[in-house]
Amino acid sequence: MKTILTSLIAVLTIANTSAQHHVPKLVVCITVDQLRGDYMEYFSHTFGERGIKRLMNEGVTYHNIRFEFSDISQASAFATLFTGSNPCAHGISGDTKYDFGDNRERSVLNDPGFLGNYTRDNYSPRQLLASTIGDELKIASMGRSDVYAIAPDAESALLSGGHAANGAFWIDNINGKWATTTYYKGIPWYVDRYNNSRESLSARLDKQIWTPSLAAGKYVAFPYTTDNHAFRYTFSEKNIDCYPNLKTSALVNAEVNRLALQFLEYGAFGTRQCPDMLSVTYYAGNYRRLMDKEYTLEVQDTYYQLDKNIEHLLDAIDRKAGLAHTLIVFTGSGYYKSTENYPETLQMSGGNFYPKRCVALLNMYLMQLYGQKNWVTGYYNRQIYLNRKAVDEAQITLEEIQNRAAAFVAEFAGVQNVVTDCTLRSGNGNWNESAIRLYNGTHHQGRGDLIIELQPGWKINTEIPGEKVSTVRNNAVITPLVFMGNGLKPKHIYREVKATEIAPTVTHILRIRPPNATLNTPLFELTTGN
Repeated sequence: MKTILTSLIAVLTIANTSAQHHVPKLVVCITVDQLRGDYMEYFSHTFGERGIKRLMNEGVTYHNIRFEFSDISQASAFATLFTGSNPCAHGISGDTKYDFGDNRERSVLNDPGFLGNYTRDNYSPRQLLASTIGDELKIASMGRSDVYAIAPDAESALLSGGHAANGAFWIDNINGKWATTTYYKGIPWYVDRYNNSRESLSARLDKQIWTPSLAAGKYVAFPYTTDNHAFRYTFSEKNIDCYPNLKTSALVNAEVNRLALQFLEYGAFGTRQCPDMLSVTYYAGNYRRLMDKEYTLEVQDTYYQLDKNIEHLLDAIDRKAGLAHTLIVFTGSGYYKSTENYPETLQMSGGNFYPKRCVALLNMYLMQLYGQKNWVTGYYNRQIYLNRKAVDEAQITLEEIQNRAAAFVAEFAGVQNVVTDCTLRSGNGNWNESAIRLYNGTHHQGRGDLIIELQPGWKINTEIPGEKVSTVRNNAVITPLVFMGNGLKPKHIYREVKATEIAPTVTHILRIRPPNATLNTPLFELTTGN
């Protein structure tokens, strides 16, 4: 009997050990802003074997993740990926917010309490209400782990880094330097040196020329491409938009790699007792000057160069830290930006929704009900804000005026659904799938009184000179997720998983607590062995 028990314990111990993976020395999160899984498939004939294909072939590959809210933006996507929670918990529901008092739009991370380093902008991650993967790693290691984030834009850098990171860096839109905020204490010497060297982007800007990497005949993924001739884009500081333009070109990912390689070379990643973390953001969206065009050579070249950039980064990680001791987490941001431009001869469904006219008519309607006051503060990002002070002074219940306003706006052509803030706060009313998405995608602090959902195909015409009309699309974007390295065996998983399941999976592998707003458990394929 004793022999049998001893053997059984030995078997269970071996089985349990084989189901566990060792804690990595380094975690590298590669997030591609506006990555499209369908484009990865269409353009795969131009890829090499050691970039995207290597990830898909050697990693645990989930073929699609799903975000549980509408109107995904860069900021809301990155906050969700790194906190494991939705905007209703982490508080980041969009890239920008509107100050009706000052009548101006600001970054959601704007923070006058901190100065910028190598930038005039004032940013911090303090508007993020939940902890991130990096925050929990810093807590678990008592600050001994290094956590850094690198991205083209401030929002993705700060939100992938988090509150407790050592630093987060992005390319400044004015001077092209790698910028950060004084919220973080100190800048690594090698970043300072890079910014002030001949290797910096600003010093090389006149040599930045984007032309096709391959012959035009190699870009054959789309039969709809109308401009088959080779393109050529240059970037000059004489153009005020030179850096924003470059940041949406295929060239930006090589710039991200340049700084990432500085961290890998001089940052001693993966050599500490506690794991380190590096978040790297790439870009795979439309070129800024071609947002109204689809099926271009430019987007195909962007993916070709992205594949090469990923190859170079993986090789550098393998040389410096070893992929056997590094966990690679690769995914995208779940949305895609474009503006639609149809030939005038096409008959399309939909129409124009005019927010200014909607607000004016709603205000007139509420005046008839409640008296001559300005009852509506304004419209922003498909939300209508009522004048809360006027409502309070008139001793009208907020629920009453919101319900009456919602019933009025719901009659406008093109409006598919209107949900009130009171409904989302209380849970009363018809909680259909649409209302759940609106709840998940907004936070009660700063949310409008009415949240409007328009029918697909309808155009939002703000009637602001120079501002393009945006067309509503409700398409899902295929977004893969790959875990690679750290002893993981290749596997392809075709079930759809939630974006909020990524963070608790990473923290599980690190053997630390999940971020504090995470409600999901880790992906079971990564917890039960391979």
